[in-house]
Amino acid sequence: MYHFQCDYSEGAHPRILERLQETNMEQTVGYGEDKYCLDAALKIGSAIGRHDVDIHFLTGGTQANMTVISSILRPYQGVICATTGHINVHETGAIEHSGHKVLALPAVNGLLSADAIDNIMKEHFAEDGPEHTVQPGMVYISFSSEVGTVYSLAQLKDIKGVCSKYGLPLFIDGARMGYGLAAEGCDVELSDIASLADVFYLGGTKQGALFGEAVVIVNDALKKDFRYNIKQNGGMLAKGRLLGIQFQTLFEDGLYFELSRHAVAQAMRIRDAFRAKGYSFLVDSPTNQQFPILHNDMLESLSGKFKFSIWQKVDENHTAVRFCTSWATTAEAVDALVASI
Repeated sequence: MYHFQCDYSEGAHPRILERLQETNMEQTVGYGEDKYCLDAALKIGSAIGRHDVDIHFLTGGTQANMTVISSILRPYQGVICATTGHINVHETGAIEHSGHKVLALPAVNGLLSADAIDNIMKEHFAEDGPEHTVQPGMVYISFSSEVGTVYSLAQLKDIKGVCSKYGLPLFIDGARMGYGLAAEGCDVELSDIASLADVFYLGGTKQGALFGEAVVIVNDALKKDFRYNIKQNGGMLAKGRLLGIQFQTLFEDGLYFELSRHAVAQAMRIRDAFRAKGYSFLVDSPTNQQFPILHNDMLESLSGKFKFSIWQKVDENHTAVRFCTSWATTAEAVDALVASI
């Protein structure tokens, strides 16, 4: 059985496991203040081309999203995101549980537009007594999106322009940041993300680490007391050096980007195989997530050999499914899938 269900099925890249084993009996201070976390932060700073940022290592993506968002919003504010956004569909109401409403807007292929953000702001303040409704307080987008699509640099700049117009912090969820940057035709660099976002994070859980995300705070106004928020939201790891070692390894010698390119290359083989047989797709994704539309009779046939996700019903006879590659997807597994297609 070959697994294409998600990009966190495997454990961790062997180099990470080796480093964890090598340092296993070392004694260090806790809570992310050890030498490994400090060095990992320096390496990430070099990768994004800035050392004037604050970098914190959190345990997972949901903790990162909830911690960042709840630290920014006032009690009466909500967060703007796409209807397909991860915080809206796949985090069990974590943001609402923190007391803040998710203000979901229609998106095209998973991508939020600058115009949609501008419109919700105009509509809110055009109301007679806007204080009777939740005030939009920040913008959340993902790179890549929940359906594998990526923003162009021009789109990101347009979104940043609207955010600046209304004083809205821009938060970019980078759980799959590497896969987005490695996408075919992507004209965005990591340095662009750092120049446009007020806060973003680099995913580890889905990109070769055992667990963990690296939150990068660019906006000085959002840096103060962030560690209090990490602790309160369950994102702080006592053995913090386990996170530091993983990100230190990922950002040595370009490993993070090497693994990202591998996953995308394998996904493109899957995409091309479906295309060659005339299949259509729910969205045109250039990243590690592919969403072919299959006849329902084919689902049972494929599921006998492969694990994949049922995404959404398209019509009575067809269903969109997701095949997801990862940093560890083997050519052998993709060969088998291509042969079955």
